Amino acid sequence: MCPDLVWYVAYGSNMHAARLDCYLRGGRPPGGVRDYPGCRDPAAPRATRPMVISGRMYFALESKVWTGGLALYDPLDPGRTPGRAYLLTVGQFADLAAQEMHRAPGLDLDLGDLAAGARVTLGPGRYETVVRVGTADGLPILTLTTPSRSADVPWNAPSAAYLHHLSAGLGEAHGWSRRRAARYLAGCPGAAGTWTEDTIAVLPSPPG
Repeated sequence: MCPDLVWYVAYGSNMHAARLDCYLRGGRPPGGVRDYPGCRDPAAPRATRPMVISGRMYFALESKVWTGGLALYDPLDPGRTPGRAYLLTVGQFADLAAQEMHRAPGLDLDLGDLAAGARVTLGPGRYETVVRVGTADGLPILTLTTPSRSADVPWNAPSAAYLHHLSAGLGEAHGWSRRRAARYLAGCPGAAGTWTEDTIAVLPSPPG
């Protein structure tokens, strides 16, 4: 792609460091139903920082790991999405993307010259579109989402276990209280109307 390092910005459950660690080192996250093989390079991120990106997070489709809706991102929707950026090697990002699509890690990605604001669709899968949402420290900021717009896919409420990881990630990355995280998540398309601030705020940690 060019540099050896990229910022990967997570806006869903990967904001929770313990959940991201299953992509890096392998394992099964609490509340999940799948074991991950991990990256070729299982090293921890070289840095992490809170980040807010333009666009909107919403819940749609059906998760094979959590059941319920997936956190997806539409960079063209109005709004601002809180996330967490991790400094990864290009190889780690490629392996993470492969595992997101239930493929074995091991192949590098050829993203070409992905300019800020541009996207490249690697396949039809829900996390096979790479979007460059900006630049930090001279390095590209990348995220993963579906190739569809938010209005073109059926919204679907997320599971309790999934919301727990998102809430924990918002607390770790941004220092948000459980109540503030719950208020944000309850207002996201797909969750709104099924989950409320009160029901999310009191969710217990999933077993495991």
